[in-house]
Amino acid sequence: MIAASTFRGRRVALFGLGGSGLATARSLAAGGADVSAWDDNPAQVDAARAAGIPVCDLRDLDWASVDTLVLAPGVPLTHPKPHWSAELANSHGVEIIGDVEIFVRERRAHAPVSPFIAITGTNGKSTTTALIAHLIAHSGRDAQLGGNIGTAVLTLAPPAPDRVHVVECSSYQIDLAPSLDPSAGLLLNLTPDHLDRHGSMQHYAEVKERLVAQSDVAIIGVDDDWCRGIADRLESQGRRVERISKEHALGEGLFAQGSLIRRAHEGVVEDLADLSGIATLRGAHNAQNATAAIAACLAVGLSVDEIRAGLAVFPGLKHRMQPVARRGRVVFVNDSKATNADAAAPALQSFEPIYWIAGGLPKEGGIASLEPFFPRIAKAYLIGEAAAGFAATIGAHAPFEISGTLEQAVAAAARDAALDAAEMPAVLLSPACASFDQFRNFEVRGDAFVSLVSALADADMLIDVENNGECHG
Repeated sequence: MIAASTFRGRRVALFGLGGSGLATARSLAAGGADVSAWDDNPAQVDAARAAGIPVCDLRDLDWASVDTLVLAPGVPLTHPKPHWSAELANSHGVEIIGDVEIFVRERRAHAPVSPFIAITGTNGKSTTTALIAHLIAHSGRDAQLGGNIGTAVLTLAPPAPDRVHVVECSSYQIDLAPSLDPSAGLLLNLTPDHLDRHGSMQHYAEVKERLVAQSDVAIIGVDDDWCRGIADRLESQGRRVERISKEHALGEGLFAQGSLIRRAHEGVVEDLADLSGIATLRGAHNAQNATAAIAACLAVGLSVDEIRAGLAVFPGLKHRMQPVARRGRVVFVNDSKATNADAAAPALQSFEPIYWIAGGLPKEGGIASLEPFFPRIAKAYLIGEAAAGFAATIGAHAPFEISGTLEQAVAAAARDAALDAAEMPAVLLSPACASFDQFRNFEVRGDAFVSLVSALADADMLIDVENNGECHG
C-alpha cells in the first residue's frame, strides 16, 4: 500500500466507499491525514466503519476546515450536475481530486524519476495496459499494474526508481488528477463515449488530453481526427510526441503493417516485432494495442529483444479475446467482456470459422450492426433472454440453435467444431449482451465458460484454471 504522507496533518473529506474509496481512505489514514468519509449507500458506510475508517455525513462537516475533497471516480464532478459533495467543496473553495492525483503527488514527493506509464483511450486501454505490464514483468523488472483495470492504484507498492507503475486511467480519473505527469502517457483513440458525464465530445477530448499534456513523452494514436489534433497541438508546444498508427505507414513513429510493427525515424524504417502466430494479439485492434505497448516500453528502457520475448508469451487479458484451450484443431476463446455488439466485433473479425456463443441480457440495437461478420459464422448458439431476438437477426445468414444455457451451448459448439475440417475453428464466447439474466457479471460468465471447457474430454488448457486465468509457465 502507498501511505499518502503528502496529506499528513491535512483535513480530507472523502466521498465514495467502494473498493477504490476504501483503499484511498486507508492510504490517507496511514499517511497521517485527518479523514472523514461518507457514501450515499448506508451499507458502504457500515462496511467502512467496520473496517476502522472514520465516517461522518459530509453535510455536517465544517467545510472551512477542509483542505481537500477526494471523490471516487464514479461520482459526478461536473455533468450531468455536480454531486452534492462536489457542490459543497466548490462553494468553499476546496480542491477536488481522486486517487490517481494522490498517487501522482506521492511519486513527485518521494521518487520523481520512478518510471510511470499512464494509459487512456476510448477503446483498447485495458489490453494495452495489461500488455505493457506483462512486457515489463517478463523482462525481470518490477511492474505494478493498477488503476481503472481493476486494482486501486493506492494499493500498489510505493514509487521507487527500480519500479514501474503501469496505470490505466478512465476519463473520470483524469478529470480528478489535475497534475498528472507520467513518464510515458498513452492516448490510444477517441470516439464518443461517456458524454453524459462530460457534456460534449469536445470536453471529453479535453479531459483525455490532460493525460498526455504533461507527460515526458506523449504516445498518441493518430488514426482519428481528435487524436491527430491533440498530437499536432502538443508538438507545436514543444512537447515530445510519438505517433502510432494501425492504419497508415508514418514518416516518424510506430505503425502496423499486416502483422509487423515498424518504427520510422529519420528516413530509416525498422521492424520491431511480428505478431503473426501470437493468438492473443490477433486483429487490427490488437495491432494498435501492441504498437502502443511497444512504444511505451521503449520509452522506459526496455530493449527490442526484451519486448519480442515478452510478446511471444502474452497470455491475453482475461475475458477479452482470451484463448483458453485447444482441443485438436479447435481453439476456445473467452470474450465474455464483449457485453454489446460493438465490443463483440473485434473477435468476430479475428477468427474464422466461428462457432459463436452469443446472448444474455440484450442491449439496445441487438446484433444488427454485426451483420458484415455473419459470413464468418459456421453456427451460432444462442443463450439467455436475447436468444429469440438474436435468432431473428442471424437466421437468414447462418445456422443457429437456441441453446438456452451456457452449458448446453459449450457442449454443442464443441461437438460441431470438432467436425470442421478448417485449419483452426474457433468456439467463441462473445455474447454481445450483458450477463445479468444468468450470471452476476461478465467475469463470472467467463469463468463459467472456462470451467465448462476444461471439463471437455481432451481439452488442452492454455491457461491455469486454478490461478486466475494466468498462462502456463
